[in-house]
Amino acid sequence: MQQQLDPMSPPPSISHPGVMATDITKKFTSAVKTLAPGELVKDEHFTLFESVAALEVMDPKMDSGVLAEGESLDEEYDVSRDLLPEEILGIIDQLLCLEMAWHLGYPLSQTLFTSVYIESLLKPTPTNIDEANFVRDTQSQAEQPKFMFILRAYCVALLKSCCIVNEMVKDELYYEEEDFVTNTYDRQLLIDIPVGPINNLLQKARSDLRAISNDAIKDIATALDIRLELRIAFLRAIDLAGLRTANPDSLKMPWIQMGGLIEHIKKQHSLGKPVPEAFSTKLQRRLASTMPPRPMVQPSFEECYNLFERLFRDGVDIMDILKYSEPQSLLNFVSLFQSRKPQPLVYIRALLQSLLFKEMVVLGNYSIRQIIDHDLSIVVLPCAPQIDPSYDHIEVLADPRHQTAAQMEIFRQRVAECYLDIFRIFCQNRCRVRRTLCHNIQEWDMLQADAEEIDQLLQVVLEEKPFTTDRSELGFSLPLSSWAYIYKLRQMEWVVQLGFELEVYQTDELAGMYWYLNYLAKTRAQHGDRIKSFTTRSLNEARYGLISKSGGATEQQLPQYTAAKEREYMQSLAYLRVTMLDAACTWEFADGLCCLYTALQRLDLIQTPQRPYGTDTLRYDLRMRPFRHIALPALPTFSEFTRATLQPETTIYELLKYAESAIGGAKKGYEALSKMSDTQAFCVGAHDSWVVNTKNCLKAAIAAGIAVSTLQRAFENAGGKEEGKMELGLQVEMPKPGKAYHDWWIVPKLTPKA
Repeated sequence: MQQQLDPMSPPPSISHPGVMATDITKKFTSAVKTLAPGELVKDEHFTLFESVAALEVMDPKMDSGVLAEGESLDEEYDVSRDLLPEEILGIIDQLLCLEMAWHLGYPLSQTLFTSVYIESLLKPTPTNIDEANFVRDTQSQAEQPKFMFILRAYCVALLKSCCIVNEMVKDELYYEEEDFVTNTYDRQLLIDIPVGPINNLLQKARSDLRAISNDAIKDIATALDIRLELRIAFLRAIDLAGLRTANPDSLKMPWIQMGGLIEHIKKQHSLGKPVPEAFSTKLQRRLASTMPPRPMVQPSFEECYNLFERLFRDGVDIMDILKYSEPQSLLNFVSLFQSRKPQPLVYIRALLQSLLFKEMVVLGNYSIRQIIDHDLSIVVLPCAPQIDPSYDHIEVLADPRHQTAAQMEIFRQRVAECYLDIFRIFCQNRCRVRRTLCHNIQEWDMLQADAEEIDQLLQVVLEEKPFTTDRSELGFSLPLSSWAYIYKLRQMEWVVQLGFELEVYQTDELAGMYWYLNYLAKTRAQHGDRIKSFTTRSLNEARYGLISKSGGATEQQLPQYTAAKEREYMQSLAYLRVTMLDAACTWEFADGLCCLYTALQRLDLIQTPQRPYGTDTLRYDLRMRPFRHIALPALPTFSEFTRATLQPETTIYELLKYAESAIGGAKKGYEALSKMSDTQAFCVGAHDSWVVNTKNCLKAAIAAGIAVSTLQRAFENAGGKEEGKMELGLQVEMPKPGKAYHDWWIVPKLTPKA
């Protein structure tokens, strides 16, 4: 707390040769009295910058140059001082904690750059491995303490790994200051020194350590050796990550090795002796920064260990993305991996982007066209001429095959960026995922309109006939716009579901938002059924041949149906089956929760808070703003939304009965989904995560069923009156953030009143 000054105390005595102090208090006070209220006096040469600087001067929170009594301007720690082996171990462990703080998103100025040893390595900037030393003159290097080579090798490797991580993050999509701070404050992080000489330095340090291990306690020598081995493994893991065409299991090895090493490091931590004077925030004064001084950020070693363990585990798991099966599994892998709690660190998310898209080659082996065509063949166009690669070789302009290939190329160019953006979006933090999806669905809405134009051109070129069933006429297949539509619907559902995860909606809004989720999921299921009808027609035509007219006569063409075509059709039908089942589970569960929350509100178990500055209409406009300009599905009006949510014509008894039935249907659906294999569920490489996610949804559905049953019994025991206030003897407990069975399904718990 700032010391309170006594207004009657005498002014401080200022005495210094050449300084004559004059008390101007009375003159200043009398001059101020001559000013009218609101009048401002400003010197033309006293700028805003100078006025702000004047406020900062001598303020310890703002002025990096302010010194305490007896304090020196620069750090006086001697990097050539002799250190005990346990002190080197303590410094290395503290550097580990500071490195993890940087990975968490804190700037280098508050983490690694507070180390005197790191500063001495980087200034002046070394140009080769020999210059990367704490002291630069040859004589001083020869006189360095015995164990200093260990700390030097560790720090050099640490800086190089930070350099590579920093450059990788900058190359990918991330959010400065929000996710990660890439500013190096005019420090080069050994960017000009290759990895090879640094690895040699580490290996030499390990061999030299073994040679003099008799001069140190055996346990401490082993601990130092393991930390050098950790730096070797980290550099190898980073280096191998660029080899996307290699065997994924071989790329996992350094990450697995680091996971084992960090276990040993945790056990050995107590052997180290901290050297707090080797770290100082004074070093911030030397950095090229306009920021005021900030305190050092250092997690506890226990927290650091947990974070490193998670980093290495995620590094192992992420390599499975290279085991490509098909695009739907790829999308499921990314979305499930990024939904982990806690979320993977920024470096892992940047590495995921690099593995996916580096140099516009997907997973190091596939072109964007291959991925899009594979996706189209699964979702809407199995064995279709639109994605037949042989059409690309037809050069006759009037040939329908050439026209088909040309139109499909236009479509691919239009869709490529939007399609890849879905994967990029899921590599961001959860708040950014939702926010960016809100913008991305606008792009997909326009893409759907463009794709429909191409569909109409292709149906003429391919002489497509409309599809008529016994029930109704479905018209033309419009496969490209159907594909865009189903992706748009999925993204719209994700926006709403992430709103539940991120606590965007208040308790009294849950009924309405679950109704809208039900509306979107039902639309997706209906659209999937439409696609399935056209896929089944195409399958029957491929199996049994086509009826065509040749010279006025009708003839049956012999079917050219192969085992490869059979597999492609079966895969497409399997995808439609699982996506329709998933949509049905979502719609049933959302519908059941909507009815449950509506009943709770009618029974006054959920109270609507007072909102003097808002209305239901304004809040509806706010929640539906991301979907306002979407052409299809049409956004319900406020009156339609209100009526569908409140269901005024439905009794509480009927609401609860319907909720029971809907949630029961969702439970059966989730049970069926959880029993699917990785190929059936289209989650190859992420099947374990898929099963866990599905079972969490099942647990949430079971909990919702219990809540409905509890409310039904209490309602019936209280007389089951539809009107008038009833005392049910229940209270509603909402799950705390992150404590629900599934983040997207907020299930209330009904307990007896105390």
